[in-house]
Amino acid sequence: MRSSIDRFIVEELSSIVGEENIVFGLDRVESYLLDETPPPIRPEPCRDIVVVKPASTEEVSAILKLASDRMIPVFPRGGGTGLVGGCIPTRSGIVLCLERMNRIEIDIDNMIAEVEAGATLHDLIEAADKADLFFPPHPGDEYAQIGGLIACNAGGARAVRTGVMRNYVRGIEAVLPTGDVLKLGGKLLKNNTGYDIMQLIVGSEGTLAVITKAFIRLYPKLPFSITMVVPFDSRSKALKTVPAIMKSGITPLALEYVERIPVELSASRLGLEWPCRDGEAFLIIILAEQDEDYLYRLCEKLLDICLEFGSFEPIVAERRDEQDRILKIRSEIYTALKPGMVDILDVTVPPASIGLLMDRVEEIARSYGTYLPAYGHAGDGNIHVHIMREEGWDTRIYDDIRDRIYSVALELGGVITGEHGIGFVRKSSLLRFSNPVYIDLIRRIKQIFDPNNILNPDKLLP
Repeated sequence: MRSSIDRFIVEELSSIVGEENIVFGLDRVESYLLDETPPPIRPEPCRDIVVVKPASTEEVSAILKLASDRMIPVFPRGGGTGLVGGCIPTRSGIVLCLERMNRIEIDIDNMIAEVEAGATLHDLIEAADKADLFFPPHPGDEYAQIGGLIACNAGGARAVRTGVMRNYVRGIEAVLPTGDVLKLGGKLLKNNTGYDIMQLIVGSEGTLAVITKAFIRLYPKLPFSITMVVPFDSRSKALKTVPAIMKSGITPLALEYVERIPVELSASRLGLEWPCRDGEAFLIIILAEQDEDYLYRLCEKLLDICLEFGSFEPIVAERRDEQDRILKIRSEIYTALKPGMVDILDVTVPPASIGLLMDRVEEIARSYGTYLPAYGHAGDGNIHVHIMREEGWDTRIYDDIRDRIYSVALELGGVITGEHGIGFVRKSSLLRFSNPVYIDLIRRIKQIFDPNNILNPDKLLP
């Protein structure tokens, strides 16, 4: 099949990055078209694209200047781990793949990592570890790329204690759609020079600028850790324990909620066994501290709190391999559920309202005669409710369930997305559940940064 992309454009791009760093032709670009968005809601990708792999900020700048001059859409691509179609090319144009830009330098004295956008989370964790330092957040798949994690302001299980990506970004280098390069912040802990444009680009989902480098804050290691699995006989009891834990003065590294059916499905898929025989709902609590004695005192205090709320006997994992198995099972729940799933939501409410949210989710599930499996970040109020495929249902029913869950989240003072973002698939929901003044501001900001609408078009904005 022939492509409609002008051969002269391909030649110009080749002159910027080298012919060997161009992927062109409808039969060769397949692996650059999709992300992890559930297939029933994923947009159909445009296959008429050229993939370009720059090696420097200067090359990114030249590519965007060419695209701006020729009005060619550009779709920045990280590791392809997103869940809302944020990097899927929906028009004929350029897929900007930053995988060659993967250098990392660690400034031990300032505890800062200077990281190019194509480096993976795994690369950063490993580089920090070699420098005897620690990158506290763990925002998702370790093969997600740093540029994408920043562009989507990724969260993850540790956000309850350590915050999300924007809390660690001290500076960025970014290229505007015109090709102009911005350098914002750096190895700084304070910066009060006017509007914080850097934080506007963080979380902008690739619609305002292409992040090419970041300065990431690191911390000393936490050498001692314990992972506890605390079983309860009901979802309600487990989630009502969470506010008591947070009010106790203990802030776990992670405080996760999971349920028996999805967690056993995940364990079975991995050839592992879920360690708890009792209970239907579970809290996974990770504690990490500098002092081992202090760690055990916190552990005892937490277990006392859980028992007060009706927990069964907990599983306490101290060995690294035991802890890793529990976390592996937790992290693979999405993959285990994906074949029967229509959508994965990530509504977020004030943490003390998470029990009320899930009570309402149960009511919604009963009213439709379905099961809505849920798990997620109980400590920060961010829960992943899965809408599963049901025989005979059409799109209207799935949309109704999603809208009802979103409405409950807003009633409780929450939002429709806490970490996945808007991407392609949440645009209509953003329009429906947002103040029109807010939507208008987003449109005007986009127009200032990208007047020709070439950068990740069809994403975020309704």
